[in-house]
Amino acid sequence: MAVTASDLTVVVGLARSGIGAARLLQHLGRAVLVIDNQSGPALEAKAAALRQSGIPVQLDAALHPDTFAALTAPLAAVVVSPGIRWDHPTLEALRRQGVPTLGELDLAWQANAAAVPWIGITGTNGKTTVTHLVSHLLQHAGLDAPMGGNVGFSAAELVLEQRQRSTAPPDWLVMELSSYQIEAAPQVAPDVGIWTTLTPDHLERHGSLEAYRAIKRSLLERSKLRILNADDPDLRAHAASWDQATWITAGRRDDLPATLQASLWIEDGQVMRAVQSGPGTATEPLMAADCLAMPGAHNRQNLLMAAAAGLAAGLSGPQMEEAFRAFPGVPHRLERIRDQQGICYFNDSKATNYDAAEVAIHALEGPLVVLAGGESKRGNPAGWLAALHQKAAAVVLYGAAQTEFKRLLEQAAFPGEVQCCPGLAEGVPLAAQLATTLRCRAVLLSPACASFDQYSDFEARGDHFRQLVAAL
Repeated sequence: MAVTASDLTVVVGLARSGIGAARLLQHLGRAVLVIDNQSGPALEAKAAALRQSGIPVQLDAALHPDTFAALTAPLAAVVVSPGIRWDHPTLEALRRQGVPTLGELDLAWQANAAAVPWIGITGTNGKTTVTHLVSHLLQHAGLDAPMGGNVGFSAAELVLEQRQRSTAPPDWLVMELSSYQIEAAPQVAPDVGIWTTLTPDHLERHGSLEAYRAIKRSLLERSKLRILNADDPDLRAHAASWDQATWITAGRRDDLPATLQASLWIEDGQVMRAVQSGPGTATEPLMAADCLAMPGAHNRQNLLMAAAAGLAAGLSGPQMEEAFRAFPGVPHRLERIRDQQGICYFNDSKATNYDAAEVAIHALEGPLVVLAGGESKRGNPAGWLAALHQKAAAVVLYGAAQTEFKRLLEQAAFPGEVQCCPGLAEGVPLAAQLATTLRCRAVLLSPACASFDQYSDFEARGDHFRQLVAAL
């Protein structure tokens, strides 16, 4: 992106990725303006910090052609945060005028300039856990492999830190990548790409499952090494369309279709790998399959995908087994909070759709009390309802979705108890009481919803749950 000193790059959005993009652009010597269509004390504080470092900010500035028409400097490019629709009418109009538009992730990729290889991890569910696992594996083996993207630091923040450090650059950047980020970053081509799962999600933004799948797939097609989960029905259904891929399965290799050859699988309690031996291939054990303490068959899949990335980075089986045994878990993803009076409390606030919540319910031993609610999403609730039928003695519903969810449970003839309440402050004590009365093993917060009706994000929701459980 050729930019002269007088040209202006406008960053849209004053969230973490927008701030990271603005600071990275300033470091690159670009003239920057940040705009946000809202205002308020929190945004004013962020704006003041940027202005103090010489980056101008306009609040209450809509993403509208008039905002750009009022600029006095020539417009070089527009950088958008993931929360901005990539097909926003104003962005489309700017493209027709020849103005480059790019996502914060694409900016970070260009600024990285292949100095540090990327491991890009995407998928509807599982990508956060796999991102944490891969970064943990590499760091435990002595490699410098910070993680970011859709979790923790933004990609722009990581690349800026990398460029500013006086020491050697990291060995790897481990990036969790959402569909929102990928669609706005068509240049990003990781050395290693991992695709965990695909189920319907974000259809209100992408329009169809086919469009959503195509966005995810584009990242893997640009990756040098492609690691895919053969246990995911959608990925397996499209296996024949890949000319080159590394497939894993948490089951036996022989249970897969003959046309699909797994590189890592589980057999007799061991993670097995295929290795080249003369003109053919041989098999050898890599590590114990139970070395990761996190519950659920889906976490076996996550272990294998992370192990495939570890092998690509040059790690040995014993190195990875030791690292997996030391893995502390992922906040807000089946996070064990506490045991009280024989009842275990789990925070799965990261489950923002039906499929993720279904996986969490199946991962735990019942009977359960499940807390669900928030801002509902489009999707098929059948599997989630069936899991509740099988494992839950009671469901506590809260937030904006409670009426909709109560109707779904009634239509499915859910046999357990259903209670409704305004929010988690009322829901947690109620769930604790129900768990005692119904002799349940665990209370599980797995909302099957976005958090935005009552919280800024799923982390804030999970943190609140953690505080409420600690106060019981």
